[in-house]
Amino acid sequence: MSSIQPISRARHAGLRWNRNDSYNFSSGRNLVALAAAELLRAALSLPMTFVEQGGQWSLCALLGLAPGQNLYVGPDGRWIGSYIPATLRAHPFHLGWEGVNATLSLDEDSGLLFDDGSGEPIFDTSGDLSEPVRKVWSFLSATAESLLALEAACRVLAEVGVVVPWPITLQGTDGTHTVSGLFQIDEAALNALDDEAFGRLRRAGVLGVAYAQLLSMGNLADLGKLAQARAEFEAAERARAEVKPMMTLPDDSTIDWDWSKVGKT
Repeated sequence: MSSIQPISRARHAGLRWNRNDSYNFSSGRNLVALAAAELLRAALSLPMTFVEQGGQWSLCALLGLAPGQNLYVGPDGRWIGSYIPATLRAHPFHLGWEGVNATLSLDEDSGLLFDDGSGEPIFDTSGDLSEPVRKVWSFLSATAESLLALEAACRVLAEVGVVVPWPITLQGTDGTHTVSGLFQIDEAALNALDDEAFGRLRRAGVLGVAYAQLLSMGNLADLGKLAQARAEFEAAERARAEVKPMMTLPDDSTIDWDWSKVGKT
């Protein structure tokens, strides 16, 4: 069962919470859906890719080059990049969904929930969400609306035929690998649209989404540098773990270390 559960008085009334200072919780996510309101800032900092799942299109930040890999989270849990996707910033609170309706949920395994009186209350004395939690919910509910708006824009772009596969080829020590399942804007196809199709994109207000995705592809080089740095760090850690001491000392005190005799004959 998922650790992210909808907030309820019956389940969470006695709990309190602390604000998050680590992004380790997202270290296994290589894709995070983006909202329309954050499109420009994300495009300037992160590579963005279209993703299709069950016939639904979304625009996601590409955070790693392999499933379960987020290269923007450092070994100490700090976020390395200059922009953090909105849906990650409210942890331990998260968006849940009941159909197309957003709900407020909590990560019960976050390590940020307490029943010992420390931290901030989730519910106030009248049984309503506390003021800090209401602010979090306001932020997440606005993000949810913006997510849906961007999904609608992605759908229009896909329908006019300008979203195409974006295979990324990686060179590893054991040969080349291709990252599949990602999509990009076909700039040539976009420029070749007839007046009717281009007018549809303009009227729908989605041209900015197309150009933002194209712009963001320049950040793929930065992601490659992070991947190289991660590989070098992990190799160094493995080498350090494999180093054996040249001399092993006994774990007792049976040796008589008489340093007064050193250098004397």
